[in-house]
Amino acid sequence: MPAVDFYFDPACPWTWMTSRWLVDAAALRDVTVGWHSLSLLVLSEGEAPEQYADVLRAAARAHRLFAALDDAGRNDLVGRVYEAIGEATHQRGEHLDDDIVRRAAEQAGAGEWATALDDPVWDAAVEASTKEAVDLAGPDIGSPVLAFGRPRVGLFGPIVSPGPRGEAAARLLDLVLEAGAIPGFFELKRGRSAPPELPAPAWS
Repeated sequence: MPAVDFYFDPACPWTWMTSRWLVDAAALRDVTVGWHSLSLLVLSEGEAPEQYADVLRAAARAHRLFAALDDAGRNDLVGRVYEAIGEATHQRGEHLDDDIVRRAAEQAGAGEWATALDDPVWDAAVEASTKEAVDLAGPDIGSPVLAFGRPRVGLFGPIVSPGPRGEAAARLLDLVLEAGAIPGFFELKRGRSAPPELPAPAWS
């Protein structure tokens, strides 16, 4: 099956919207999704606006869990933990913190790896994954990044709010993959005029 790698930060509401679109579209196109860390705190070299600092620090610890799961060959659980985090924070409006991440890990069946949140040994893997996303799609990118194809190419986005569903979602995925395969294609952008429309609608 074709594969798309999704590099994400769980703190970002725009990324959450994109991830729900991607899950819906990928199921219709028989595309597998790989889940990978893109730490906004790493991108900002540890600096964050005060109003986002606590959330980004909690996200950075969640990335440690994702790294541990990936190292254990359980990338599927990365996606499940991210889904549980997103349901709590972006859908229900809870403030992202370590308790939510631990609860999400238990809910997703990844509780045995929750100790990774407090283990800085995983930070190097998070930094490497973030660098990989930047190398594929950067510079000047944020979360999320989609990577696909041979040779591998990466694109920032797409940013969708709300994302299309059903066949329209699948068609957008077709177009993104087609555009990314064109040598020399760099950017297509429309300015955002409103915040993300959260909570996101129910997805199939």
